[in-house]
Amino acid sequence: MRYLLTISYDGTNYCGYQAQPNFPTIQETLEMAIKKVNNNKKRILQSSGRTDKKVHALGQCAHVDLDIDITSKKLKRALNSNLPNDIHIVKVEKVSNEFHARYSAKSKEYRYFINLGEYNPIERNYVFQYNYKLDIKKMKKAIKIFLGVHDFRAFVTENKDKKNCVRKITRASIKKVSKDKYVFIFKGNGFLRYQIRNMVGILIKLGEGKIDRKELKEILESKNREKTGVTAKAEGLYLVRVEYK
Repeated sequence: MRYLLTISYDGTNYCGYQAQPNFPTIQETLEMAIKKVNNNKKRILQSSGRTDKKVHALGQCAHVDLDIDITSKKLKRALNSNLPNDIHIVKVEKVSNEFHARYSAKSKEYRYFINLGEYNPIERNYVFQYNYKLDIKKMKKAIKIFLGVHDFRAFVTENKDKKNCVRKITRASIKKVSKDKYVFIFKGNGFLRYQIRNMVGILIKLGEGKIDRKELKEILESKNREKTGVTAKAEGLYLVRVEYK
């Protein structure tokens, strides 16, 4: 029986989503809980994609095949009872065997939070503490450059190993959350590793007055990562939702 899990987690104490030897990860922790529920049989969790160290999720999705036939409600309760309090199963659904958490995804939405005001130690793991003023008006205009279909090779750290860096972004905006806090919103058919943090990084550079909108467009079209070189910190980034066909 195949189940789709919608997962929320605080990435602060983990070395990213993907399982790796000798380091705590979201995937490994989830699979340990699944093993306990699945008659002590290990199963690999197939996710919609991986998130990096210290990145959070409100709506990460993953599917798993279990040997047991259990209702979605009972599976959710059983998994959550075996998970630490910084990982939570939000929803469980039974899906067909043809469903795949990654390949069936239609779009993903990420949000990146930044504080331009006084340093806030309470939010240091959840909002990027930039703590200086930026030209948000110019940044709001510039972020629209990312809309549509582009080769985002200039914003992919490991672009030499990537054959295809073409992605479609359907939403790119900046909204005010409170007096000094803002959120960058990106929605698209998929994102490459560090792509969003690199796009936020270059927008911050523009907000500082170090480049202008025309230069940002030229950097995107150059497909050259060396022209950007700015990666925003991980703690402000959240995978908000994954939408399926």
